[in-house]
Amino acid sequence: MSAMLSKAAPAAGAAPARGSHGRRRRRRTAWRAAGFVAPVWLYVLCFYVYPLVSNVRMGFQDYSVSSFYTGSAPYVGLANYRAVWNSPQFGQTVLNTVLFTVGSLVFQFGAGLALAVFFRRVFPLNGVLRSLLLVPWLLPLVVSGTVWRWVMYTDSGVLNQVLLHLHVVSQPVPWLVSTNMSLAAVILVNIWVGIPFNMVILYGGLQGIPEQLYEAAAIDGANAWQRFTRITLPLLRPVTLVVLTLGLIYTVKVFDVIMIVTQGGPANSSQTLTTYAYNLSFQQLTFGKGAAVGNLLILVAVVFAGLYLRAVREPEGGTR
Repeated sequence: MSAMLSKAAPAAGAAPARGSHGRRRRRRTAWRAAGFVAPVWLYVLCFYVYPLVSNVRMGFQDYSVSSFYTGSAPYVGLANYRAVWNSPQFGQTVLNTVLFTVGSLVFQFGAGLALAVFFRRVFPLNGVLRSLLLVPWLLPLVVSGTVWRWVMYTDSGVLNQVLLHLHVVSQPVPWLVSTNMSLAAVILVNIWVGIPFNMVILYGGLQGIPEQLYEAAAIDGANAWQRFTRITLPLLRPVTLVVLTLGLIYTVKVFDVIMIVTQGGPANSSQTLTTYAYNLSFQQLTFGKGAAVGNLLILVAVVFAGLYLRAVREPEGGTR
């Protein structure tokens, strides 16, 4: 009996040892995981959270050039927002932003969907042509904007020469220097940049639609338009919602294309909220007002980002 107890005693004492060893191993694993995650959180805090918090705070301060030297930027409450709201440029800037965003989204989506449906067919060089259409999306926007600025020059631009040769216009169109055409010019450039993104996402959505549905509809006598409206569009609705929401978030904050092509001019005719914030901050040096406009853009982006997250969480049937 005593021999049995002596053998059981070490076994009973081994359990706490194994438990403490397991806890130490879990702690080491947790520390290793924290070591991998810490650089990412540090990057996010330094380059996302800190600038965001600083911009929000600056929107409530009278921040000027002297603030960089004195370190003093008194809080003025909503004065910057009231000044921006009452500015004679603000209404036209908001309208330009809406026209730029809606115009870009409508034509980007329409052209992207048409190309996605076209490339769903099997034909020679299908993959090569799809790859070439990705070039506008892959090029740096600085390069794209500079090239389009050359293309749209009034006298020597390729676009006007082509339009004149085809007798579409009788005289060169002042794309970049006319207050009536400058907004259309930047919308055209942004459409060209955004078509590949829409095409790629919509093409992926089309690949998920079973071909048997189209074959069954064709057997029942449905023509091409009926197959498109009764099968393609309804089944593509979740992807369409994601594409439009992401496109809106990207388009409403476009800066580089407008800045390179027209600089928001002439006479602020192509000014949007992004270029207006840049103008207030870095040309008029009223950093508080520029931050206030930037905060409005952040609010719009957050709202539509929330809609996007809600859309991707919903099942295809649209119910939770």
